[in-house]
Amino acid sequence: MKFTKMQGLGNDYVYIDCTKGEIENIPYVSKFISNRHFGVGSDGLVLICASDLADFKMRMFNPDGSEAEMCGNAIRCVGKYLYDKGLTDNKILKIETLAGIKVLELNLENGKVKTVKVDMGEPILDSNLIPVISDEFPVKNLKLKVKDKEFTFTCVSMGNPHAITFIDDIKNFDVKGYGSILEIDNHFPKRCNIEFVKVIDESNVKMRVWERGTGETLACGTGACATTVACILNGLTKRKVNVELLGGVLNIEWNNENNHVYMTGPAVTVFEGELVEEIGGELI
Repeated sequence: MKFTKMQGLGNDYVYIDCTKGEIENIPYVSKFISNRHFGVGSDGLVLICASDLADFKMRMFNPDGSEAEMCGNAIRCVGKYLYDKGLTDNKILKIETLAGIKVLELNLENGKVKTVKVDMGEPILDSNLIPVISDEFPVKNLKLKVKDKEFTFTCVSMGNPHAITFIDDIKNFDVKGYGSILEIDNHFPKRCNIEFVKVIDESNVKMRVWERGTGETLACGTGACATTVACILNGLTKRKVNVELLGGVLNIEWNNENNHVYMTGPAVTVFEGELVEEIGGELI
């Protein structure tokens, strides 16, 4: 089984072309491939599939085998994969995801995709749709206590649930210690991605993220979008924000005219490979 390792700001995934047929036992394959000691090593598995609704379809699986609705860094790499491998010559692509159809604008350099701008659609602020247990609209004052700290969260969905809290010492913060507990808090019926954010000024913020089903990652595109929306809802930034993550910077805009969130960032191919050994007694 041939694969491509790609990354967007260090958020790395293994990509497999399934346009001519999907693989079997996907959750197990994702667990194996994602393992950084016994597999390829990644933040998850991305399948590029045919679609009846758009140009192509993206399916994304976490290292624990669960399927995620959407991943901003992953979908940028999908655009690069499709164009660079000649599966399309369009510079505007529609990609079907579990979070709806996303529109990609490919930016080329020397004939290959360098960066991708993604129309992430409108942020979801209804607590029932995020989902989060709260009577607020929007949810800006969800208070949760973990260990010795109480956090105040703003909750946003970008097709997947996010809870954003603002802190001062982001460099030394124990993301794993608190994020792993907050992810599975009872207020989040489908678990949640947890963002810890420090506002630098009205155009720049720093963010670390605990991703649902994965752990702390170097970057999260939907998280950066949700963070920008949360900053604006709380009057902390302008509508165009540079979100600095551990893996680099994403440029996010919450457009005032159509209410859509736009994300622009890099997409990089790391290497190509092929799985040739039997896994769990089955050749995949």
